Amino acid sequence: MTNDMSQILTTKFAAAPVVPLIEADDPTVAVQTARALQAGGLDVIEVVLRTDAALECMEAIIAETDDIVVGAGTILTVDDAQKAVSRGAQFIVCPGLVDAVVNFCLEKGLPVFPGTMTPGEVQQAHCLGLDTVKFFPAKLAGGVPMLKALSSVFRNMRFMPTGGVSADNLGEFLALSSVVACGGSWLTPKEAIAAGDYHAITNLAREAVRLASAARL
Repeated sequence: MTNDMSQILTTKFAAAPVVPLIEADDPTVAVQTARALQAGGLDVIEVVLRTDAALECMEAIIAETDDIVVGAGTILTVDDAQKAVSRGAQFIVCPGLVDAVVNFCLEKGLPVFPGTMTPGEVQQAHCLGLDTVKFFPAKLAGGVPMLKALSSVFRNMRFMPTGGVSADNLGEFLALSSVVACGGSWLTPKEAIAAGDYHAITNLAREAVRLASAARL
């Protein structure tokens, strides 16, 4: 990561190394969720493209909030990436590693975090010029022991574990120096959002920030 947005993300991750995922099909709900997360201290958010209105939700968050960095997740193709960028996505997250998507983002100067889970994928990402990748699905792919093994070989690579990360294991992941941040959907439970209980989301965000701070000591 070398451009201005990458530097902004680095600074924000140093303060609060947690990236909540928002899956929404209503822009108003998405904005309220983002504001609740920000109130709890988390201001880097990934909007996952898993609903028909995901791009509209992302666009609304960007337009109606301040000081939140908003990225697009579940990007599968270059076309997905192009659409997300046209709607204002500030970074891109993918479940897997696809050269064409990575190269598109690099050409645009856009931070991209492709999913990796094997040494071969991490090495491929390194050869493409990346220094930070998503580790997904983190828990199923071997969790902290696997990350320790990868980090010992790829000493200059940094990881963003996502998938199976929760308040219970967040500290274990963040205790690794090679982990820049953790992503997760436990911060935006569907039950709380459906009930309009945004206070609960703010509390989850605050707890995540507290756990992250303790892990980084």
